[in-house]
Amino acid sequence: MDASETALTRVWRYAAGRPLLLDMLLALVLAFAVLRAAADDRATNGDVIVAGVAFVAVLIRRLRPLAALGIATSATIGAILQGVSNPGLIVALGVITYSIAAHTDRRKGWVCALAASGFVYLTGLIVAAEDWWRGETLGIFAWIFMAAAVGDAARTHRAYVAEVEERARRAEQTREDEARRRVMDERLRIARELHDVVAHHIAVISVQAGAAAHVLQRRPDQVGPVLNHIREASDTVLKEIQSVVGVLRGADERETTEPAPGLARLPELLATLETTGFPVRLRQVGEARELPAMVDLAAYRIVQEALTNAHRYGDGSAQLLVEYTPDDVVLQVSNRMRAATQKGAGYGLLGMRERAAAAGGSVTACPVGASVFRVHAVLPAEHA
Repeated sequence: MDASETALTRVWRYAAGRPLLLDMLLALVLAFAVLRAAADDRATNGDVIVAGVAFVAVLIRRLRPLAALGIATSATIGAILQGVSNPGLIVALGVITYSIAAHTDRRKGWVCALAASGFVYLTGLIVAAEDWWRGETLGIFAWIFMAAAVGDAARTHRAYVAEVEERARRAEQTREDEARRRVMDERLRIARELHDVVAHHIAVISVQAGAAAHVLQRRPDQVGPVLNHIREASDTVLKEIQSVVGVLRGADERETTEPAPGLARLPELLATLETTGFPVRLRQVGEARELPAMVDLAAYRIVQEALTNAHRYGDGSAQLLVEYTPDDVVLQVSNRMRAATQKGAGYGLLGMRERAAAAGGSVTACPVGASVFRVHAVLPAEHA
C-alpha cells in the first residue's frame, strides 16, 4: 500500500511540474469522455467535433484562458442549438472557469463565470422557454459557479502561502541584518576601547622616553629601568592590538603572513588579468620610489578595483598610468566602454574614494567623451 502511494505521489509530482503535460492528459480524458458518452448512439461527426473542441479548449486554458472559455462557451451554445446533449463540454467549461478564477483576480473569475453560465442559460431558454427552471439548467449554473469558487479558493490559498513565505523570508533577513548590525556595533566598541588603551600606553611610552633622555644625561646608571618600562608598554600595546584585531577579523577571512600589497606587485596583477584575456598597457612616468605603507596599499587597491571595473564593463583592454611627482603619486586607469554608461560607480567607487581619503588623497571617476571611462587618483608621496 505504501509502495503504491509512493509511486502515485511520484507520478503526481512529475505531472505537476509539467503543466502542459497535465493539460494534455486532462484534455485527452475529457475528449475520451465526450466520445464515450456518445458511444451508445454511435458517435456522429458532431460528437467528434465536440470532442475536438473540448480537447483544444482545455489544452490552451493556461496560455489563452479567455480564448479557451470563449471556445468552450461557443461550442456549448452550438451543441444546445443543434440538440446535441453531451456533458463533456459542460465539464470542460467548468475546468476552464476554474483555471481563470485560479490564475487571475477575483473579479475577472466571477465575471467570466457569470458570462459563460448566462450565455448558456439564455441559449437554453431560447431553445426551450418552458423548461427554464429544470434541474439540468440549474445544474449548469451550479457547476460553473462551483468551479469558479474552487479556483478562487485555490488562488487565495496560493496568495496566502506566498505571503507567509515572504514574511518569513523578510523576518529571516531582518534577523540577519540585526545580527550583522550588532556585530558591527560590538566591533566598533572594541575598536574604541583599543584606541583608548593604545593611546594610554603610547602616552606612557612618550613620557618614559622623555624621562630616559633626561636620566641618560644626568644619571646614566638609572636609564635601564626606564627603558624596561618603555619595552613593557610597547609589548602591552602590541598584545592589545593583536588580540583586538583578531576579534575584528571576519569569520570568513583567512589568516595570512603575506605582507600588504603595494605598487611593486602591479606586474603580478597585470599578468593575472592578461591570463583572463584582459590586456593592460602600463605606462610609468618618473622613477619609482618607496611610498608610505598606507599610501602604497591604497594605490594598489585603487588600481585593482579600477581594472576590475574596466574588465567587467569595458571593451576588453585598458591603459594604466603611474606617475611619480615630487609630492604625489598619480594613478590613472582608462578604458573604452561597451555601453553608453560605465556601470562601475557603485560600492567599488565608494571604496576607492574612502581609501584615497584615508591616505590623504582623492579619486575622481567619470566618462571622458562618449566612449571612454577614466579613474584618476592622486595620493601624497610622503606621510600626510
